[in-house]
Amino acid sequence: MSAKKKRPVLHALTVVALLGGSAYLTVELREDEQAKAPEAQTVTDNPLLESSTGDKGGAQKWERLGHPARSVLRGAKGQVLATFTDDARTATLKGPGRTFAEPANTKSRVVSDDWVRLMPEPWRKGAEREKWFKDWFKEFYGSEEDDLFAYAFQYTQGAPVKKDDEGVAYAGDANFGPLNPNGSEGNDLRDELSDFFDYLGTPYTFRDGTSRRPDPRRARSVDCSGFQRLIWGYRARYPLMSSDKNGDGLPRTANGMARSKLGADVLPLNGISPADRPTSIDRLQPGDLVFFKLDRRTGQRLDHVGMFMGHDTDGHMIFVSSREEVNGPTIGDKGGTSRLDGNGYYAATLRSAKRL
Repeated sequence: MSAKKKRPVLHALTVVALLGGSAYLTVELREDEQAKAPEAQTVTDNPLLESSTGDKGGAQKWERLGHPARSVLRGAKGQVLATFTDDARTATLKGPGRTFAEPANTKSRVVSDDWVRLMPEPWRKGAEREKWFKDWFKEFYGSEEDDLFAYAFQYTQGAPVKKDDEGVAYAGDANFGPLNPNGSEGNDLRDELSDFFDYLGTPYTFRDGTSRRPDPRRARSVDCSGFQRLIWGYRARYPLMSSDKNGDGLPRTANGMARSKLGADVLPLNGISPADRPTSIDRLQPGDLVFFKLDRRTGQRLDHVGMFMGHDTDGHMIFVSSREEVNGPTIGDKGGTSRLDGNGYYAATLRSAKRL
């Protein structure tokens, strides 16, 4: 049976499995694994949230802002409850605080009350009055069902394997890719090209009819763009292209994603040279895709993508991505601290950002 035919069943089973343990993402690992296991998600409080009709916390107010154009929902005291950006399906909702940490690879800890979710339609001015949005908001505002951040940390070092009822492992510690026989430490040690279906080990048929079969050498592996396709596409159901050119949805590579017309360009791409580094990154919002130019050998192409998670407890702007130095998804420091502020390796090579 093809992946396309099996997918609805797999998805249903996966959702059931995810809902069963989504509140805290608490995992039971052997004692000898605890030191390397990620503190995936810890809910630290459970404040009373105002409902979509305002019947629990007083009046709510919608506000229009620019750069990028967006609608912000504020509570009775003026606090931001949710943000929705024109042309983007990504919504950032306030909710219970969580802590994300990866003690095996970094001392950074991200404590956040942002929950990043995908809406069924792109946002547009006035959408707050439309039925599709009211129904969606009522379901997800205040929900502790897994969001994009939760998905991302289900693939960091030490994350436990999760399988659906058909035995397909849809989550768990992911590699970056197989060892490169011609590589060396610090120089293409691992091969790229591992996509989400390689990680899953199952064939996949895209919406344009293109079918792909997994490479056994790349099992349990995702490169930087494959990781984003795994969490945004396979897990969160954002449409996926079979390549950078075929189909509609999220392209295959970091360069294709950055240069696509998807969503809203939060930090527009002005070029790839060091002089084209964004002068200000204050517009970034948790959940934004961030794009980098790391390797001169890739010519005019952007060659790395991550997802912005917000500020860590030291005030630095942190992103998560799949990297060969750590051999998988990480917010870690090996091969360059995962900070977008300052003048470190990734901060200096940041070129653009997009809100899907």
